[in-house]
Parts: sequence; structure tokens; C-alpha cells
Amino acid sequence: MSSLPRRAKAKVQTVIPKDEFSSFSELSSASEDDKEDSAWEPQKKVPRSRKPPVSKVSKPKRVPRVKNTLQISDGSEDVAVKEELNNSVAIADVDLEDKNKLETGQTLKTAKTKRKNSAQSPSARRTKKLKTDEEANKASSLERNNSTEIPSTSAMWEGGCKEEENKDYFTCGQPPLKKVKTETCPQGQPARLPENISNIEEVEMNWDIVQVLSERTDIELWVCANIIRLFNDDNTIPFIIRYRRELINNLDADSLREVQQTLEELRAVAKKAHSTIQKIKKEGKMSECLLKALLNCKTFEELEHVSAPYKTGSKGTKAQRAKQLGLEGAARTLLENPGELSLLSYIKPNVKGLSALQDIETGVQHILADMIAKDKDTLDFIRKLCQDRYIHIQSSLAKVSSKKVNEKDIDKFQLYQNFSCNIRNIQHHQILAINRGENLKILTVKVNIPDGVKKEFCKWCIQNRWRPRGFARPELMKILYNSLDDSFKRLIYPLLCREFRAKLTSDAEKESVMMFGRNLRQLLLTSPVPGRTLMGVDPGYKHGCKLAVISPTSQILHTDVVYLHCGQGFREAEKIKRLLLNFNCSTVVIGNGTACRETEAYFADLIMNNYFAPLDVVYCIVSEAGASIYSVSPEANKEMPELDPNLRSAVSIARRVQDPLAELVKIEPKHIGVGMYQHDVSQTLLKATLDSVVEECVSFVGVDINICSEVLLRHIAGLNANRAKNIIEWREKNGPFINREQLKKVKGLGPKSFQQCAGFIRVNQDYIRTFCSQQTESAGQTQGVAVTASAGVEVTNEKQGKKRSKTAVNVVLKPNPLDQTCIHPESYDTAMRFLSFIGGTLYEIGKPEMQQKINSFLEKEGMEKTAERLQTTVHTLQVIVDGLSQPESFDFRTDFDKPDFKRSIVCLEDLQVGTVLTGKVENATLFGIFVDIGVGRSGLIPIRNVTEAKLSKTKKRRSLGLGPGERVEVRVLNIDIPRSRITLDLIRVL
Repeated sequence: MSSLPRRAKAKVQTVIPKDEFSSFSELSSASEDDKEDSAWEPQKKVPRSRKPPVSKVSKPKRVPRVKNTLQISDGSEDVAVKEELNNSVAIADVDLEDKNKLETGQTLKTAKTKRKNSAQSPSARRTKKLKTDEEANKASSLERNNSTEIPSTSAMWEGGCKEEENKDYFTCGQPPLKKVKTETCPQGQPARLPENISNIEEVEMNWDIVQVLSERTDIELWVCANIIRLFNDDNTIPFIIRYRRELINNLDADSLREVQQTLEELRAVAKKAHSTIQKIKKEGKMSECLLKALLNCKTFEELEHVSAPYKTGSKGTKAQRAKQLGLEGAARTLLENPGELSLLSYIKPNVKGLSALQDIETGVQHILADMIAKDKDTLDFIRKLCQDRYIHIQSSLAKVSSKKVNEKDIDKFQLYQNFSCNIRNIQHHQILAINRGENLKILTVKVNIPDGVKKEFCKWCIQNRWRPRGFARPELMKILYNSLDDSFKRLIYPLLCREFRAKLTSDAEKESVMMFGRNLRQLLLTSPVPGRTLMGVDPGYKHGCKLAVISPTSQILHTDVVYLHCGQGFREAEKIKRLLLNFNCSTVVIGNGTACRETEAYFADLIMNNYFAPLDVVYCIVSEAGASIYSVSPEANKEMPELDPNLRSAVSIARRVQDPLAELVKIEPKHIGVGMYQHDVSQTLLKATLDSVVEECVSFVGVDINICSEVLLRHIAGLNANRAKNIIEWREKNGPFINREQLKKVKGLGPKSFQQCAGFIRVNQDYIRTFCSQQTESAGQTQGVAVTASAGVEVTNEKQGKKRSKTAVNVVLKPNPLDQTCIHPESYDTAMRFLSFIGGTLYEIGKPEMQQKINSFLEKEGMEKTAERLQTTVHTLQVIVDGLSQPESFDFRTDFDKPDFKRSIVCLEDLQVGTVLTGKVENATLFGIFVDIGVGRSGLIPIRNVTEAKLSKTKKRRSLGLGPGERVEVRVLNIDIPRSRITLDLIRVL
């Protein structure tokens, strides 16, 4: 491996002058000497103290070297080679020393350690590119450090913007991690590793995190490895889903989020295990067996079980007290050499616990029971045994519940007052209901393990794992039998019950949170109703109904209060009619809160009597969950400072129909009210999941950088509140953004943030056309600035200080039509080459002519062959095709359902069994779907009535199941008027 830097040097010299490369060769040879002198240390893979000098040495050398080579390269074929070499030269020279030390250590490590050192050296990858013919000879050594490189998903940053990349100012051209299937690794391995990885493998455990993650999520090993590296490199879920899809084997966002949560859980267990180890070591209680047991723990329950006796302030277990009396040797002798054991020799009449033979037998029994309960093989056997047996969970009414709890609360848990179910068949919502009843002291819960499990367990222990190594007298065998019985009853059985309950609760909470996320996604992606003037109505009794009229651009035109339910309905009707006619408003949006039913009946009666003629007025009901909280929030106060909080809720209700996504992101997701048992689940997990779903929805819809609000912008992948604020301030100070390149000038927006957010930010070309001429004129007056055609940016010759600041780069940018598409800037060069293949131009983006050219070209060539010609992946090519084909201001939400507008009303008493109705899904739970059928009370479709055959196969769906906002056709199965319950059957999805 020491010869690799020399080969790289020899190859580079054909293009780069020797004097420019001399310092590099000196450093590389010095690194080889250091490698020979240094001794390998397992815990120090790469010395951290060497990292600061790397940036200091490498930065001043990159600028002139890249700049010179860019000026030298002329030929089209040579450009690719020279640019590749430029990228190699720009790598920090001092990294070679770290790399060589790393290679020396890796030759001594096992296969498990190979995975832990997956962060490969940049110079190794560079040499791999330059000398591919030496792969066969060096396969065994190179496989430990790098894998075969696959062409990047794009080449833009190797072309027009290469100067910026090599200057380490903004690097967006990181090629994605590829999977390469080889003979030595048929399951596939990532072909490129991110350079800045903070691996969990720094926390050593006796299990491999990739293996455990794959087992728990049922996802391939190579996919799990890629996901870990992507998250370690601070990639966001929207970015991975859209631009790195080939690395995750086409997983959807929910699956990727589930893997992320499992990964974080495993890391938390590993972190807690090591903190526990350090704590016990400080107390001087650490033993080899205890250390091994702690490093074997994969869950918090196992960790708690092993570490409980060593907690500060603990009185100690029975086994610990027996060990303090010196009986541990007797226990081990009973197992290893029972013939030599004499318990009578341990009797000490004056010592409590050793005064009688019975006390000594009891102490030995406690030590053996503790050893059995903490043995990994024993616990693995009993867990495997339980998997094949009928383990059931039972709940019953608590004996003292009737004295302390309200009778109404007890009635809510009527189904679970005498409940029993196999733990493999129990539903998630049943677990959450049982847990809630137990927390309220209404129910008592226990897990029943059959007696046969205990018998088979004791038989296995005596015959296999805990069989004495010699002949044991009957009295000693009796102690062993008692130890097994005591270990199972007192230690193992409670541990299994805790594990079963914890696993069931964890799975139920995760599914509840995922259901909440799916419902939230459905709600956020409800199709907007643009171009309408809307009247929002927040219903009420005493304090009246609040009205707000908003324009098609969401501007507040008028606000008012009317009292419809205080005997003044007829007089107020004139005011409402006048408002609708004055503002030419024909759509009324009613919140579904207090007095909603009466307000709906009021408007339905006026509409049926044609009171608002000549306007054809329709109305719809919309959820007002969270509107009251938002109306008194600082965000609402900043947006509508002069408006009364009661009227702000009416504005919010109207905007929820006009643009649901833009309005609902202003509200904390958990207040939107589309979940199930949301107060019983982990609030940290719930918040993280819902925030991730909001980020996913906002990013995939995209935002227009020049007109979007700060609230919406902060939910874009890679951005946060501070970065969004800085973008808005830059826009107000400097005018509209001309293209995406200007984002690099915003304070706090670094290379990683730009990479993550750039593809989801749009620059509307119509909006900036009026500014183009002004920008061009101002460009001519700017000193030392030129505009290039390819990248639209050239750096001035200003003197730069030691620390680069964004003000040192003055750019004047031309509009780029690709900035209005979903194509990422890293793929612009690939997109331009694809346009040249099909004979298209940038000005045809989104037009029918472009669609025809793309279709005809792909029919002849095919996606895979075209991707191969472009040296990119099929997924990246598909994003490019979509971006070029979609019309300007494309919004994929238009494919989904719009609000259900009505003119009449139906009462609960009007319903009959067998009646067929249409309705809108309000909420989806694990036990059924709630549907608004317009009678003032939602009906329930039991989950057993929702089958795949009834779901539309042709319609574009936001998720596999039904979710809020979808229109369905249902049949009434049962009506319970006293309890106001309606049971429905799903006929079809409209």
C-alpha cells in the first residue's frame, strides 16, 4: 500500500509541472516513514490531534494548483482527466500520513473491524481512479479501504463550477454512495464512503450495529450500511429520497424514518452501556463477566436488568450479599468440581448468613440463580423457547379502581375488563388502550407464560448449560434445582414480562406515531384551491361567528362578526350577502368547532333558497384544530398585528382551503389532531417524526424563494429558523434571488446546507424576468466582475484574507431556467448534456415540445442506456426527465382530492341502514377510518372492512392506506342514535 502515493505522483506529473507537486511528494514520503515507526493502537484509528493542521496546510495549496490546471486544460478528452487529477491534488496532503497509519492498522484487524473503518482515505480513491489496471493484483488489500467507484449522479461540479469546488468554498458535487456487487461481496457494498464520518463504531459493543439494524428493520445489510453513512454525513430524508434513491434500494420516507429511529435507539443503548461501564469501573465493582454482559446488551431492558444491582444507593441483590460473605467460590466449585465441595467448612457461627448450613445453601443458591439469569446463552435459549409457545397478555378490572376512578372512565375500558390475547396477535391500539387503563389504575395487566416453558428450560439447563462437570451428591443437586427454580421465578420470568411489555409498547407507540405521520402527510398534501376569494367562518354562540374574507393571494380583504344563533339570523343574512356580493365571493369555509352544525344548517338553508343570487355559493367544512392556538401565537401576532385574535382564527380557516400546506406548517403538528393516543406515546419521538414529515412535504412541494414566507422556508430540508431568517433578510436587502447560486451568499448557509436545500428551492422565471435587464445593467458597472455562461459566476481578483468570508466573492448571476425545476444543481451538467442528446433548449422546459422530444428519444434509447451514456444513474436521469417535462409552477398536489363543497345538509335521523353516501376521511387510526358523511357526526369504517381490493389502483395515492382528505363511497351498516355512533362499510374510494 505504501507504493500507492508514488504511482499517483507519477501519473500526475504528465499533466502538472514538477515544481507544483514537489511539496506533495515530500509529504507523501514522510508519511511512509511515519507509518513504519508508528505502532498500531486499536482504540486510536486516526489521531484526532492531526486534524487541525490538515485544514491549515491544505487550504493555501488548493487555490493556485486548481486555478493553473484549469487554465492549462484545452482538449475535451483531456479535460476529464485533468479535472479528475485536479480533484486528487486538492486533497489535503497531510491526510496521507493518517491514511498510511490507518492502512497499517487495518491489515491486523478482523472482518468485523473492517466495517468499523469504513471511512476511506481520499488519496486511496484517487489512486483507484488513476490506476484501475492494478485492482486485480491489489484486491485483497484495497477491499479493506475502498470499493470500485461508479460515475457520479452528476458532473456539473467537475465542469463549470470546478473552481469553487476545489477551493473548498462550496462543494455540492459529492457523488452518491453506490452499491457494487462483486464476487467477494455478492450482497453489494457501498462504493464510496463520505469523508467526514462520525461512526457509532467509536462506541465498541459485542454486536455489529449494521447487522442488528438489518435484523430489526428487515432491510438488506448493504442498504443499512448506506443509510448509516448517509445520516452520518448529515443528509436529510427528503434529499436522500429524491437524490440518493439508488443507495437505499427505493425505500419510502416512512421506512427510512423507521430505520433512522431504530439506529438512534441502538446508539443510545450503546452510549448508555458505556457510561454504565465507566460508572461501575470508578466504583471498583467491574468484573470480566459483568463487562461482557453489559457489552452484549442490545436493549434498555437488558441493560437495566444487568446493571440494576450496581446502581448507586442500591442495597445490593441477594447474590451480592452472598458474595460478600465469600460464598462465590463454593458456587463455582459446585459447577466445576462438585466432588471437592464441602459446605460445612464455610460455617462460621458468629457471622450472620454463615451460622448454619441452611444459610450457606441459601447463599450458594442465590449466587447460582444470579449467574443463570445473567448468562447470555441461557437468556437466548429461554427467549427462543418463548417464541414457539403461546404467551398471552391479560387485563382485568383493578380491585380498588371503583373507589378512586370515575364510573364514566371505567365504562370506556369495558372491552378490556376481562381481556386475554396472544402477544403475537394483539393489535397496537389494544396495547395502547391497556396501558392507558393501567396508568389510570383502572386495569391490572399481567403476562402469562405456560408452565411447560419452565419445565423445558430447567431440563435444558440441567442437561446442558449448567450441568456439573463431575458427580454431584443429591444435596448439591437439590441446591442446583432450587437455584434454577428461584432464578426463573424471581429473575428470568419478571425480565421476560418486562421485555414483552416493553417490546409491545414500543411497537405500538412507533406504529401510532407513524400513523400520525401518515395522516399529517395526507392533510398537508391536500390539493390547494387557488384563484378563489374565500370567506372563512369561525362558528360560535354567545361571542358570534367570526368572518374573514381573503383574496386569491391570501390577502385579508375584510373581517367582521355576525350573531347567527341569537335571534338575529335574518338581519345578519343581509350583511353576509352584501359582503359576498361586494367581494364576488362564492365559497364559504366553515370551521368544524362549536356551533359548526348550526352554522352549516344556516348557510345550507340560505343556499337552498337561492338567497345569494346571482352568486352560486357553495360551502365546505374544514378542521379548525390548532386555529385557536395559532391565533394567539407570536407568529400570528407578527403576521397580523392589528387583528383581534378571535378574527385571526377565521383567516386561518379560510387559508387552510386556499393553501393547506402553507397554513398548516404554522401550527405545531401535534395540535392538528389527526393522531391516535398521541398523549400516551413518547413525545420526543412524536415531535421528531412529525417535524420530519412536515419537512418532507414542504420540500417535495417546493417553495418559490422570492415569495415564500419565513415560516414555510424554515421547513425546507437543510434549513432552520436562523437560515430562513437570513434568507428573508438577504432578499429584503438585495432584492429577489436571480438563481440558486445566490443562496451561497447568504450568511450561515454553508456547503452542506446548500447541497440539502438547493433542489427544493425554486426560482420562478416569470417573476425575475422583469429584473433581468436591471441586473444586466448593474453588472456592467460592477468592477472586476464577469458573468460566465456555464456556471454564471466568476470570482474577482480581490485579495482574500486567511479566513474566507462570503463578502469576498462578488457574483453577478444570470437567470437559469433549470432553477425552476426539481433538478439539483449538481446534475445541471448532466441535464445540459441530455438536452443536447434530445435536441432541446432550456427555454423549452415544461412545454409540450420538450415532452415530445424526451418521449421519442427515450423510446429509441431507453432509460438505462441513456443513463449509461450520461454516466449517471437511472434515478438521477428520472429526476432530470421529470424536471424538464413538468410545466412551470408544477404542483403535484393537484392530483389529490380537493375539499368537498356542498349546498345541502343531512341529519342523523335521516339515515337508514343500507343508505349509500359519499364522505370525506377525517382521521385514520389502527382500528378504523373516521369519515365525515355530513350529518354532524363522523362514521367509523372498521379496519376489517378496508381491503386492498376496495382501494383505487389507478389513482395516484399519497400512502398505501386511506388518509385524511380522501373522498369515499360508503354504506351505512349500523346506527346507534343514543350513543351517536354510525358504523359504515367502504364501497370504494372516489
